[in-house]
Amino acid sequence: MRSELTEFTGMNLHFRLFICSLFLSFVGWSQNRIPPLTRMDSEQAAANYQQYCALCHGEEREGDAADYAPSLKSKSLMSTMPLNFLASSIGFGRPGTPMAAYLDEMGGPMSMREIFTLSVWLKQIAGHEQIELPLDPIGGDLENGQLLFRQKCAQCHGKKGEGVEGPALANPAFLAFATDAYIHYAITNGRDETQMKAYNKELSEEERNDLTHYIRSLASGWSPEPKELAPYPNPEDYTLNPLGAHPEFQLKQGRYVPMDQVLNALNEKKRMVILDTRTSSEWHNAHIPGAIPMPYYISEMEVDKDLPKDGTWIIAYCACPHAASDKIINMLRKKGFENTAVIDEGFFKWLDAQYPITAGQMR
Repeated sequence: MRSELTEFTGMNLHFRLFICSLFLSFVGWSQNRIPPLTRMDSEQAAANYQQYCALCHGEEREGDAADYAPSLKSKSLMSTMPLNFLASSIGFGRPGTPMAAYLDEMGGPMSMREIFTLSVWLKQIAGHEQIELPLDPIGGDLENGQLLFRQKCAQCHGKKGEGVEGPALANPAFLAFATDAYIHYAITNGRDETQMKAYNKELSEEERNDLTHYIRSLASGWSPEPKELAPYPNPEDYTLNPLGAHPEFQLKQGRYVPMDQVLNALNEKKRMVILDTRTSSEWHNAHIPGAIPMPYYISEMEVDKDLPKDGTWIIAYCACPHAASDKIINMLRKKGFENTAVIDEGFFKWLDAQYPITAGQMR
């Protein structure tokens, strides 16, 4: 299934400048130095946060609103994450996790400037003095580190570091920017306002080094390159199988439809509309065949634009598996759309089941 995902293309000049600026911010500035923002920039960053980030990270940046998103108030997190790391996390996302890429070059809704402004605003509003961490690699006993990971970390971070309730530590985008000292600090001090506890008393310095070294070993190499973005579908293509019969879905709680019912409807050429409510960059990566991008941050005024108002079933999905799709379906129901539902299991379960996907194009 992964082979169907869109391959990255070579970097253009615009994107190279973004990459350079990330690294220049890291080696050219002190990590303690955060550029000032104008009042207008701060207001725009706050608005962008509410539009794009609050769904998962919470309206007050408290975290865990959806997808176990971390608290962006956490002193341990925000005081150790360099500005370039924060900006890269927003811009490139974490492939294979619910954290999508928001950079327009990656198919997202935000420009480079908006991402940097948001990153600076998040650092400023958190109000924590930056802790400058060393860049030196940390060595250790790989075998013991793996054993400690299984004992202490796997329950939340997954047996392979894929992420469960905690972040995906084996994610290549994370490991491309996280330094060994950053990982070690989190192990040692935990993450306040989260369930990640401090291991400074439970594990010795040597054991924490072993654990850091093992997590670093999970890196497989990653290069943040822009995609060749496909054009978005035209309104006349929104309805799948326009001459087909309406499907008969059996909903749970009057809202959620099992994904196997949706697959059957696709195979039987039933008439319906499928909405991908994740970010537009995720739609470019991979989506259910025929799904149209309807990102959760669209305005209520625009949410029903060009959608059929004739009783055609409208099915939404996201990765959460419900937060983003629930938001869109709530807006549509508020506007009088009755035959609406959310795919209960979400997109990752659809992928795990090896149900059909397509990438970068409508069909």
